[in-house]
Amino acid sequence: MRHALLPLALAFDAIMGIRENELVRKIGALAQQRSGGSNQVLLGAGDDAALFQPRLGYEIILTCDWFLEGTHFPRDKHPPDSVGWKCLARAVSDVAAMGGIPRCFLLSLALPPSRTNRWLEGFLVGLRRASRKFRCVLAGGDTTRSRQISINVTVAGEVKSGSGVLRSGARSGDIVYVSGRLGEAELGLRILKHNKRGARSKASRLKKHLYPEPRIALGRWLADKRVATSMMDLSDGLSSDLPRLCAASGVGARINAAKVPPPCIPSGGDLSTVNLLQLALHGGDDYELLFTVRPNQVRSLPRFFHGVQLTPIGVITSEKRIVVVKENGGEHRLESGGWDPFGFP
Repeated sequence: MRHALLPLALAFDAIMGIRENELVRKIGALAQQRSGGSNQVLLGAGDDAALFQPRLGYEIILTCDWFLEGTHFPRDKHPPDSVGWKCLARAVSDVAAMGGIPRCFLLSLALPPSRTNRWLEGFLVGLRRASRKFRCVLAGGDTTRSRQISINVTVAGEVKSGSGVLRSGARSGDIVYVSGRLGEAELGLRILKHNKRGARSKASRLKKHLYPEPRIALGRWLADKRVATSMMDLSDGLSSDLPRLCAASGVGARINAAKVPPPCIPSGGDLSTVNLLQLALHGGDDYELLFTVRPNQVRSLPRFFHGVQLTPIGVITSEKRIVVVKENGGEHRLESGGWDPFGFP
């Protein structure tokens, strides 16, 4: 198997100036990993391309995702293992949002020479953990030299033919649901930015931001049971992602502010100045699921799925606008305030 990794290893060797055998050892453990993973990768890292064979009766899901230093993570705040974990989790979440199962991924990695030793080791530890957790194996990739860390992950998944859940299936009267609590990842980012001791302290409050867990099992269950009429993951924030789902379906929505599940604040947390509703509406990086359900299917939904809270927060309307209804009965149009890579300096 060693020779099958040489093209990947040689590319690393050219930019890093470290021994080829050492690179084969580092990358090989991840590329050869098959424990709990996919046996549908007929040919993995080492050839011109990988060979992937979907199961009979399944369709392939393809998605890719950038993870860039400075844009998506500050290098001095994020531990390298969290970067490895999160770069795969983000892309896997797109597969979960269609009710699919991740199978394998391609890794494109650009690094400065200064990040080819300890940082790379930590990155691969996190990536290996995520690969095992999500049962998604490395099938190949590409590398180059760069002034900053740039990561692109492409994931191949599969879903039963005809059962993939799209954004475009919501209809007037459908109930709008979200999984988990919203705004926790944004809250973790704020804490991290103001924490001079880095990511080691208050780790439980940083977990959602540093080590998100895509809702693979929930997405698959909703697709298999044909409960969800539409679905997507919440990567940019509810106020940015809900309009996308509504636009794809040609509908609007009314959201009950009191029903939107905010971050859970630990006792003793000094967060009195934080507006929890604003965090829940606009905070990104949660990788929870946003989905719609026909009213006659609501009883089939549990309040919790594998420990993850499922919350009805509103209703789909035929009027193509999205409003938030406040506790006093007043309402206002929901303005997009989530993550926009072109909207920040």
